[in-house]
This record gives sequence, structure tokens and C-alpha cells, in this order.
Amino acid sequence: MLLGVVVCLNYWADVNSRVSSHLPTDHSWFEWLFAHGAYSVQHLENPLFTARQNAPDGVNMMANTSLLGVTLPLAPLTMLLGPQVVYALYLGGALAATAGTSYWMLSRHLVRSRAAAFVGGGFLGFAPGIVHHANGQPNFVSNFLLPLIVVRVFRLAEPGRWRRNGLVLGLLVAYQIFINEEMLLLTALACLVIVIAYAAMRPRQARARVGTFTAGLGFGGAVALLLTAYPIWFQFNGPQSYRGLQGGVFHSWGEDVAAFVTFPRDTIAGDEAVEATIGMTEQNTWFGWPLVLLSLVALILLVRRSFMARILAVLVVVFSVAALGPEIRFNGELTGIAGPWSYIPEDLPLVEMMMPTRLTLVTTAALGVLLALAWDAVAGSHRRPVPAPRTPEAPATDRRLRWQHLVGYAAITLAVLPLLPRPLPAEPVDPPPNFITSGSWRPYVPDGRTLVPVPIPSNVHGLSTLRWSALSGHEFPIPAGYFIGPNLDGQGVFGAPNRPTSTLIYRTMDAGEVPPLTEENRRQAVEDLRFWRASVVVLGAHPREPVLRELLTALLDEPQRVDDVWLWDVRDRV
Repeated sequence: MLLGVVVCLNYWADVNSRVSSHLPTDHSWFEWLFAHGAYSVQHLENPLFTARQNAPDGVNMMANTSLLGVTLPLAPLTMLLGPQVVYALYLGGALAATAGTSYWMLSRHLVRSRAAAFVGGGFLGFAPGIVHHANGQPNFVSNFLLPLIVVRVFRLAEPGRWRRNGLVLGLLVAYQIFINEEMLLLTALACLVIVIAYAAMRPRQARARVGTFTAGLGFGGAVALLLTAYPIWFQFNGPQSYRGLQGGVFHSWGEDVAAFVTFPRDTIAGDEAVEATIGMTEQNTWFGWPLVLLSLVALILLVRRSFMARILAVLVVVFSVAALGPEIRFNGELTGIAGPWSYIPEDLPLVEMMMPTRLTLVTTAALGVLLALAWDAVAGSHRRPVPAPRTPEAPATDRRLRWQHLVGYAAITLAVLPLLPRPLPAEPVDPPPNFITSGSWRPYVPDGRTLVPVPIPSNVHGLSTLRWSALSGHEFPIPAGYFIGPNLDGQGVFGAPNRPTSTLIYRTMDAGEVPPLTEENRRQAVEDLRFWRASVVVLGAHPREPVLRELLTALLDEPQRVDDVWLWDVRDRV
């Protein structure tokens, strides 16, 4: 819990007016999602779809990182405290909860030492890649169910309990689908590799357990499918669903080989300059050289006497290699050497939307378990189940064991200590205008009409105006936004397809001056406002406010000054 507070410390300094400086758009999107959960509960609307963003087409929430398994249960808290506060509370809480369930898994099933379980659980909850995703992506730190799922998978083989174990597994999997499907897929792939490795290493035991395991797995799968069949259908076939991402944008995001031994930015040993060194990629495997060295030594020492260490070795090798992507990168440069993903078609369903680098999150999990095993091995090196008789050699043996004990603990501590997280970087964001927060907009936006904020929200522009919707509780719908939806060909793209007026607004912002306008531009502006079902166009304080006001005045005539915004009332024109 203390580490969870530390990670979010910069947000708490001004929780209502700070967002992630690494991914401010994602941070704002998840604030919007918490508001969506509260709005859905308050108005008893279908949470799988919303028309409060990207009006009038709406957004398929199942086809986006909607975090419904969290935003819906926390809806009362969001109504009480607001999405900014709940975002920061949840972010730190999810990190701590993942460490807690990981501790439970390790202490109950893998190690004898509570300290070993604490070290491993702490790493699994606050590993470099996980903390890096905490910069605006709380869905990737919400891993508290995954240790429970893994435990339940490997209890499926218990004789006579396949129904109970299958039922619990099915319930956990169904819930995880509403938190993060990608992490569930990675967990399933890891479990598949473990099962194959187990069958190869212990074929006799595998044959004896395959029937019970398969029956429990089938029952659990049936339970999960029964509970999630409609949401999954809605995700792929409901309104605003899509097929793959345009251009396979994620397919080439392989892990850099040098990243494995690099200290991540948001740790006490990291530095912001590291991102410029090997590119601004996700820091999923930035373990630093001490942890990599310790892991290699631990595997060498444990792999011959620990079956679990052999399983971990397989996981580390398989997923580290698989994460290298279609072309090997080294120190930020493409080497021209074909990677494993070069043999995978870019349009393969589901795979086309995966980032190869995220496969190393399985490597991260394996190293967390390895740390626990290593600590447990050191702790067990001086255990004597039966008191040994005192001999002349005993003092020398005791001294040797004490030194081994000291060296082992020191090595693990020195490998993990540089990876302790620092507070995530945060930056101030402009608050919504008083016109929005005071409700002064209400007389201007009747039911069925939209408020068009300028700049119009997108995945590039309009961060502040997207927050208008989140911090007003979604009381008015807005056009466009920050989400993934279909283009005209049905492929997934970030944001709504630009209309002529939104393109003109973005071009004016980028250039800092109004381009020459024609009657066609004015006609298109009215047509776009009609498509958006606009009631008013609102421009608040913004670095480009003068040029945007000049543009909109040229398109729509003179504005009104209402409270602290410029307002164009277009109800009689559209």
C-alpha cells in the first residue's frame, strides 16, 4: 500500500488538475471511463455501448479498454468523489492488490518463507513494466485476478474436485474479461506453455491427470462462455465494432534486446534519458543488468534441483524470444535480422492486435516467481529439520552457511533495490471552464443535441475538451473523441474519421493561422454540425484560442461571450 501511494504521489499533489505527463491522453480516457461507469449505473444504460462520446455514432465499449469490471463496481465512489480522485485511488490500489494476491499465491503454493513470498509478490505487483503502464493505463496494472487464475488452472487436476475448480476458474476468467482481455490472453498463453512443458518433463504424471484436468478446463470454459457470450458477441459484432487495426500498427512493436539490461525510467536507478537512448517503447523488460545477472545465476543454481525453476526457465526463454517482434532491434536500431514475428501473418485474427513486446510481461511474472524461489532457497539453506550432532566440523559449516545466507540475501536485495518505483511524472492540465462545471451550458443543449467543444477531441488534439465530458459526468454528448472505432472499411482506427470541419480546425491549430476560406468551407461546417446534431459550439481558454476564434467566426459568424467561453449558438442553423 505504501508503494501504491508513492507511485501516485505526484497526482495527489493536485489530484483534480494533474494527469500523466507520459500518456496524458490515456490518463484522460480512463478518467472518462470512470465517469462512464458512474453514468451507466446512474441512468441504468447498457454499459457495453455509449453515445456520450463520438455522437451520434457512439463507441463500442467492449471493443475498447473499457475496464467495466472496475468502473461499474466503483460507480458510487465516482459519483461521490469524482473520476480524478477515483482514478488515483484505484491506480495505487490495483498495484497493491496485485502484489497482495501474488504474495498469497507464492506463500500458499510455492515457497515456505513469508519473506520470499513478500519479495516475489512485491516484484509482481510493482515490476518495471507494470509501473511503466501505470502512466495512464490502469488496465495493465489491474492484475490482481491473474495469480488466482493461475492457481486455479493448476488445481484443475485435483481428483474429485474438477467441477468446483472449474466453476471458480470460469468465474475468475469471466470477471477478468471485463478488466483486461489482453492480460488474460497472455496468462492463457503462459499456462499453455507450462502445461506443455509439464507434459514433456513428467509424461507419466501428465497422462494420469489429463482426464480430470481436461474435464475441469472444459467446465470452466463453459461457465466463462455462458457469462460472457453476449458481451463478446457485442465486441465483435455490435455497433461500432471493427475487424483488426488499420495498418497492423502494433505488429512491429518488438522488444529491444538492450532493454533487458536497461534500468527503467520510473525507478530509483532510472533516468528520463534512457527513452532517448533506445526509443520511446513500452518498458516491459527494462530489468537492469543486476536483476538479469541474478536471474541467470539463480536459474543455473536452481534448475537442476527445482522442477519449478525448470518451468520458469522455459517461460523466460520462450516469451523473451517471442517478444522480439518481426525484426531484431539492438540499442534502438533495427539490425535487419528477422525476428520470430516475421513468420506470423500481419492479418492473423487477434494476433494482429497484439504488441510483441507485451509478451515479456510473462517473462516479468516468471522472474517474480524466480526471485521468491531464490530467496526461499537461501532461507532454506540453514534450516535443519533434525538437530545435527555437534562435531568439530560444525562451526566451520555454520560459518559457511551464514556466509551463503548473507551473500544470497545481499545479491537479491541489490538486484531488486534499484527497481523500486519513484512517483510517476505528472503535468498540470487546464480545468474545464466555469461554463461547463457550473451547468451554465444547460439552457443551450436540449435533449438529443450535442455540445461541440473546440478543439474537437481526438487522439491527438483536444485533451482538455475530452475532460469536459468526464468531469461533467457525461451530462452532454460530444462528437468525435479518443477511442478505437471502425473506419469506412470496417478496420479499427484511433478516433472518429475526420470530417472537413474537424480537419480544418486541426490544420489551423498546427499552423497557428487561419487558411483562406471559401463558401464550400462554410457549407461543410454547417453540414458537419448537422451531422453531429450540434446545439452549441464552445471555445474555452486555450493556447490557440485567438486563431480558433477567428476561424470559427469566419465559418459561423460572431460568437457570444457567455461566462468564461466563446459560444456559437447554432440551433437555428442545423
